Amino acid sequence: MRTDLCLVDSSVWLDVLATGRGATVLRERVEGLLAADRVATTGIIRLEVLRGAKSQDDYLRLAKRLDALHQLPTTEQRWDEAAQLGFRLRRQGITVPGTDLIIAAVALEAQTMLIHRDFHFDVVAQHAPLRVESYTASANA
Repeated sequence: MRTDLCLVDSSVWLDVLATGRGATVLRERVEGLLAADRVATTGIIRLEVLRGAKSQDDYLRLAKRLDALHQLPTTEQRWDEAAQLGFRLRRQGITVPGTDLIIAAVALEAQTMLIHRDFHFDVVAQHAPLRVESYTASANA
């Protein structure tokens, strides 16, 4: 498994793929990673991006772009790890959405950097060895 890959969360794709919006710094960062063949995705991110397609043509265009990325598997073990992570966090009074837990579990297993605009990942990174590149309003933008 390549550890130089970056898992780009849907919170980033929504900005980067939207025409005429999105942070320039973030757009340039993702474009550089794409040019270097360092971008990965996983099933739940694919679902989040594709469900927001505006038309069938848009859906097909997005699917084709996502198909070209490195695919990180979401095995049964990843689901179990996500559940364990969520359980540990809840015991500390921290609630993280299930979708974010599975994305974090995939990134942890693959030892990839998770690029995001979702504060939940910053919270997870404070309690687990999740490597993040945060573009949340409080961290960067």
